[in-house]
Amino acid sequence: MTTHPAPDSPARRPQSIIPPYMLEHISEHADGPVRDSAKKTLEHVRTAMAMPAKTEEGAIRPLLAVVPPAHVPGVVQRTIYDARHLGTLPGKLARREGQAAPTGSSSYKATNEAYDYLGATYDFYWKVFQRDSLDNKGLALTASVHYEENYPNAYWDGKQMVFGDGDGKLFNRFTYAIDIVAHELTHGVTESQNALLYIEQSGALNESMSDVFGAMVKQYHLQQSVDKADWIVGAGLLYKGINGKGLRSMAAPGTAYDDPQLGKDPQPATMAGFVSARPDNGGVHVNSGIPNHAFYLAALALGGRSWETAGKVWYQTLCDPSLSRTANFDEFAQLTIQHAKSTLGANQAGLIETAWKTVEVL
Repeated sequence: MTTHPAPDSPARRPQSIIPPYMLEHISEHADGPVRDSAKKTLEHVRTAMAMPAKTEEGAIRPLLAVVPPAHVPGVVQRTIYDARHLGTLPGKLARREGQAAPTGSSSYKATNEAYDYLGATYDFYWKVFQRDSLDNKGLALTASVHYEENYPNAYWDGKQMVFGDGDGKLFNRFTYAIDIVAHELTHGVTESQNALLYIEQSGALNESMSDVFGAMVKQYHLQQSVDKADWIVGAGLLYKGINGKGLRSMAAPGTAYDDPQLGKDPQPATMAGFVSARPDNGGVHVNSGIPNHAFYLAALALGGRSWETAGKVWYQTLCDPSLSRTANFDEFAQLTIQHAKSTLGANQAGLIETAWKTVEVL
């Protein structure tokens, strides 16, 4: 396993599901509380999220939590906290492993969704890839819900998940979509396994890994074949009346939303639309559409269930010790083809190569 990056490395910066450019557009085009929530969240993304989070006692939070005592491989350990609409973490204990789901209040929906979807993500990695939690060492999974007031985002801070309730106008609560939960947890997998630097093409690959495995967790949870899946990241997150299907489309990057308040989905599907210079750490949330689309095309061509075909190859590539932390799209693509040949066979590897050629990486 590779050595973790230094605390000020881009790989250590907490990664959020809502990209800065979307928050910028909302700040400029929405009104009232929605605009104010977006502005506050954008400031958080640009400043506080670039630093290691602090506990309620003020101590710097470590990269990953310790393994729980007497951990049994394959048995998830979850703890959910209620941040009580404050900005300190983790908050008040709301539910721990083995406790029955709390009832009697609508605020418990987020608690129970976080608990269920953390478990579903753990089960996916264990049952499909025999990976024991995010670090493959039994890391206990921790999440805080009801973070700040009307916070329109969710993020992984290097130790735990953090979920806002959304602004009530554009965004639903961020525990609503299983693939968002899995997306953010997968940042922990990438951070532990390879620590792809969160900048430019390696950062776009980092984001793409989270979208790819988030999609597979949802498909596994629903037992969907590739032709039945929606390939939308965050379906159900947007409120009714918003012109959009979700945050990103892996099947058709650039088409997930087109709304006056949100703006238009800027993701390219091929290298012809690659954005070489923009904020967001060099366009990590934008250019991730290219490897996302390559995975979609590969999975569709291979057929069946994504986690049994293309997903195996992508996981092997992410875990390959030769994958550099500064990997570009071409390096990652070449490794997927190599792993496909040994795992799936030459013909199937050819389908994956065709997918990368279609998005103009090769």
